[in-house]
Amino acid sequence: MNASSADGPAQGGPAAFGTSLHPWSRYVAMGDSFTEGVGDPEPGSPGGLRGWADRVAEELSAGHEDFAYANLAVRGLLLHQILTEQVGPALDLRPDLITLNAGGNDLLFHRSDPDKLALELDAGVKVLAATGATILLFAGPDWGATPVLGHTRGKVAIFNENMRIIAARHDAVIADLWSLRQLTNPQMWDRDRLHFSPLGQHTIAMMVLDTLNVPHTLEPMIPKALPPRSWREARADDIVWAREHLVPWVLQRLTQRLADDNRHPKRPDPGPVFGAEMPPGTYVGTVPHSETEPLGN
Repeated sequence: MNASSADGPAQGGPAAFGTSLHPWSRYVAMGDSFTEGVGDPEPGSPGGLRGWADRVAEELSAGHEDFAYANLAVRGLLLHQILTEQVGPALDLRPDLITLNAGGNDLLFHRSDPDKLALELDAGVKVLAATGATILLFAGPDWGATPVLGHTRGKVAIFNENMRIIAARHDAVIADLWSLRQLTNPQMWDRDRLHFSPLGQHTIAMMVLDTLNVPHTLEPMIPKALPPRSWREARADDIVWAREHLVPWVLQRLTQRLADDNRHPKRPDPGPVFGAEMPPGTYVGTVPHSETEPLGN
């Protein structure tokens, strides 16, 4: 079930899905450093990074006891590598929601042709869309005011327009970073000016959830902290999850592993966002407002 087409608003939310809020139970994120969460360090998250995809999954898990999330993104990958290395594993996970961001490294650092990139992306999206999962794609941000990278602005714009055609062709959803003007705020960016800061990741997560028309508890300029857990609680969660879910899954996929090339996604297998013993979404809305301070005006 798709949340929307490229030409209309998403059809999710309480009006469409009643008390369940949204229809998805297994979310797989695909991409490069943008989706991996580089720029948003979090020791309590797998791989030491959080990012917009984790933040989206945290909200999607609220009220969904069976919700599972996997993140296959690996920093530095080009579009062809993302499609080659991640489409197969993503299909194996049988998601009903897929987010895909690819092509940024090609355009920014390899001077690739945006039209040729779009042809390859179209073929990959076609395969993913054939599963019936909701597919969410990203229109790239406006780099116009960014030193050095500003010269790619025209190519990014062309790629974005091609992506809208791809989305319309395959009934996908577009999360439009170009129109997200909040990203012009320097606070939204990491010190490297290539990746988004925790505030930027939080802002993008809000935009993704709004694009999917999913009610959420995120507030502008106030990134939400992860819920605290003791070491003992975390270990208990790990043991339960490994026994009931991870071991059977690994046994099933032993012959399907890709060759080890020292690049590993931080969440290769779908699992509970907060651990097996912590009901999904339990922390949502529980942090007193006074404990968080707005980051800017």
